[in-house]
Amino acid sequence: MAQEKKLVEQITAMDEDFAKWYTDICKKADLIDYSSVKGCMVIRPYGYAIWENIQKILDTRFKELGHENVYMPMFIPESLLNKEKDHVAGFAPEVAWVTMGGSEQLTERLCVRPTSETLFCEHYANIIKSYRDLPKLYNQWCSVVRWEKTTRPFLRSREFLWQEGHTMHATAEEARAETVQMLNVYADFHEKDLAIPVIKGAKTPSDKFAGAEDTYAIEALMHDGKALQAATSHYFGDGFARAFDITYTDKDNKLVHPFQTSWGCTTRMIGGIIMTHGDDRGLVLPPAVAPIQVVIVPVAAHKEGVPEAAAALHETLKNAGIRVKTDDSNESPGWKFAEYEMKGVPLRLEIGPRDIAAGQCVAVTRHNGEKTVLPLDGIADAVQDLLVAVRDGMYEKALANRERRTFVCHNLDEVRSALSNGDGFIKGMWCGDEACEDKIKAETGVGSRCMPLEQEHLGDTCICCGKPAKHMVLFAKAY
Repeated sequence: MAQEKKLVEQITAMDEDFAKWYTDICKKADLIDYSSVKGCMVIRPYGYAIWENIQKILDTRFKELGHENVYMPMFIPESLLNKEKDHVAGFAPEVAWVTMGGSEQLTERLCVRPTSETLFCEHYANIIKSYRDLPKLYNQWCSVVRWEKTTRPFLRSREFLWQEGHTMHATAEEARAETVQMLNVYADFHEKDLAIPVIKGAKTPSDKFAGAEDTYAIEALMHDGKALQAATSHYFGDGFARAFDITYTDKDNKLVHPFQTSWGCTTRMIGGIIMTHGDDRGLVLPPAVAPIQVVIVPVAAHKEGVPEAAAALHETLKNAGIRVKTDDSNESPGWKFAEYEMKGVPLRLEIGPRDIAAGQCVAVTRHNGEKTVLPLDGIADAVQDLLVAVRDGMYEKALANRERRTFVCHNLDEVRSALSNGDGFIKGMWCGDEACEDKIKAETGVGSRCMPLEQEHLGDTCICCGKPAKHMVLFAKAY
């Protein structure tokens, strides 16, 4: 019991210091370690296993839609990066440069990729010649480097893992449809697999991706009331194609430019999982991406028949495709309970002599601590059903937090009043003037997150200046 108590006390209480709580979980749940390279992190096996499960699910979805995986170089020549001026200007403050090759000065600086639009464009210019070559639906899984000034595990690091899709289309309509389709893929993944409710929306003009005509994002609300941009999807029009002289011969034998999209998500999703679902005992992982979906803890393991019953239960669940672990170590059951609660394992099964005699086991769900007695007969189906219920329960809990922290406001005084007891989403009308957008952030601390695709008419006037409103905007403080 002393060991169990000590394990939990290693985590700072969420309400005491949310930032410290977050970093405590990253470390104590064995997700990351710090590196000698400032601003970079070691993703440990348990943390990387979560990312692998995310990759597996998304990669399957991408391929079902016809996307193919490729790999581009890590380095971008400065002359190539400079071909699209808005793009390079947007990334200039975060770019890391290579100037030496061995002991020799390079004749041209090489950028360590912060994103790969320019590399894809160079490649597309070489391979797209005819309308028969379109569409090109490419994706790559890789790391990128952005020289962030302030870093935090998973949320912001100087090198991070991600996927970036880059597609080319014959028409603007096809490219726009792709942009929205991929936004929906991300939203569906977050809600169904990560149990994180999200709001889909378009970024305001001042917050668009560098070089994009339109940027869409999904926004999630964390437990502390701050927003997290969970994924983005961009429509580029033919701007990059013109800058990189990408042309093809269309069906009318005319030389034209294709239309481009880009979309991506990163390891910051793991941070989103922690901050949406975690509690003062540690991680709470959604079953779809949990490295261990079920942990079996034998009770009174020294007694006859218990190890064999646990092993049989393990084999049954494993054969049903469930990621299962049996902890048959010499640690006490209490220590094991605390250990796997810390690691966020969605479901714990306890089995001891009395359970064996009754033909049952005891199931405990991590997200709410509820206990359920399950018959061993048909146990695989019962566990699968319980894992679905866990996902649903996690989603409803996160949604309730978002609804409780979402406020409709009609002026800045109402914004200040709404935020006086804690952060959250603010819904308000906006005139479309960037000056108002800046003033709202300067005076209340909340910035525009997106213009939700599902618009609501909350009034006729701007939340800031009182002039006629054009859009309903979601505002929040953000990570």
